[in-house]
Amino acid sequence: MVARVIPVDTFDLVIFGGTGDLARRKILPGLFRRFLAGQMPDGSRIIGAARSDLDDAAYQSMISDAIDEFGGPEKDDKEGRKAFLACLGYVQIDAKGTDGWKDLAKLIRENVVQAFYFSVAPSLFGDLAERLMKHKIATPHSRVVVEKPFGRDLESAKALNKTLATHFDESQIYRIDHYLGKETVQNLMAVRFGNVLFEPLWNNHYVDHIQITVAETVGVGGRGAYYDRSGAMRDMVQNHLMQLLCLIAMEPPSQFGADAVRDEKLKVIRALQPIEPHHIVRGQYDAGADTASYREDAENPRSFTESFIAMKTHISNWRWSGVPFYLRTGKRMKARSSEITVVFQSLGHSIFEGEESLPNILSIHLQPNEGMDLQVTIKEPGPGGMRLVSVPLDMTFADALGDSDIEVTDAYERLIMDVIRGNQTLFMRGDEVEAAWAWTDPIIAGWEARNDVPKTYEPGSTGPEDALMLLHRDGRKWREVKG
Repeated sequence: MVARVIPVDTFDLVIFGGTGDLARRKILPGLFRRFLAGQMPDGSRIIGAARSDLDDAAYQSMISDAIDEFGGPEKDDKEGRKAFLACLGYVQIDAKGTDGWKDLAKLIRENVVQAFYFSVAPSLFGDLAERLMKHKIATPHSRVVVEKPFGRDLESAKALNKTLATHFDESQIYRIDHYLGKETVQNLMAVRFGNVLFEPLWNNHYVDHIQITVAETVGVGGRGAYYDRSGAMRDMVQNHLMQLLCLIAMEPPSQFGADAVRDEKLKVIRALQPIEPHHIVRGQYDAGADTASYREDAENPRSFTESFIAMKTHISNWRWSGVPFYLRTGKRMKARSSEITVVFQSLGHSIFEGEESLPNILSIHLQPNEGMDLQVTIKEPGPGGMRLVSVPLDMTFADALGDSDIEVTDAYERLIMDVIRGNQTLFMRGDEVEAAWAWTDPIIAGWEARNDVPKTYEPGSTGPEDALMLLHRDGRKWREVKG
């Protein structure tokens, strides 16, 4: 199956922080793939802007090296790479001063789509926004992309929203969460709202509970200073896991449009119940045979920051009343895996003597292998009576759609192209961000007031033992973490 390419208009994309790790690792290699796919019209340009003293040729050489390091098979297309690099320019710029802004103003055209990607620290958002307007570079039709973290609490998120709103309309602001660009996350909406099979069962009459797991095998080495000020709650739960929870739990929107979808997500966040202290487990990975402990990685021997968190929450509405949602995420875990699991209720009565009713389980795999499977009950083959077993109906995208015939687009590629198209559906709105922090802040304040100390756990495990007990007390168990 060949993916249908939706054209975009000619654009100027300015990447502030264009020499940074995110630009080199994700943004530019992703845009190269979109270029080869025919989604960069003739005349489109990408302009890197940063403090480094580079000219166009030096920047193009830097990005060529990044494509070699982080690109896929497409990096072997030498002619394509040469044509792509010719679209790249560079401006040395001072985000807090005056240097470079007049040079940038001369490069930006008025008759094309204008997008400005703030791949910088949030403390610079206001400076960049102010100077884009002061030098008359941005227009009422320009689009601004801002990276997480969008604040570290409700107060700072409100301040950032206010800063951006001083210069840009909400319709111009694209708060990016790359999890929402994943193919499977979008397929979650297709499965829910495009199939009569699931939506009638998507409620507390048929669903026993829902699990959301984002497990990573890496530690925090290399970003320990940042992570130690954030922790798993701020770094993962408040944004990534919150977005997945919203998509799995929201009501069907009236249409698949930006504000219609985001209105329903906002309702979910506002319906989340406060979390009881005994429904939270925080953990911190210990040292392994050949790995450092969290405190060593963070260079803080007295750190109480969590590298793992598990929690149980409920949504106070008609659809989900009584259905627990279990969330967990952690570093240095057994495998790299992101999965949403919907566990349906068992049948109230089994007609097969001696055989228990087995629940149907829908698993949505976000990484590493994107796809879905549905556990159904069948008879075990062979003589000897009616023995029931649970088997998966598997739909791994690469297998079902043909690994060699379909391109599974990287999340950043899709989201950047959505910015160029002016489609905000997969981006967070300001009130949504603030609502998420309004729910998160009391949880953090609670464990700080109690002086809670994270439980240590072994690297390569599934987290602290207390996290297992969180479900065991309810007569349930976590899904196995496997890559």
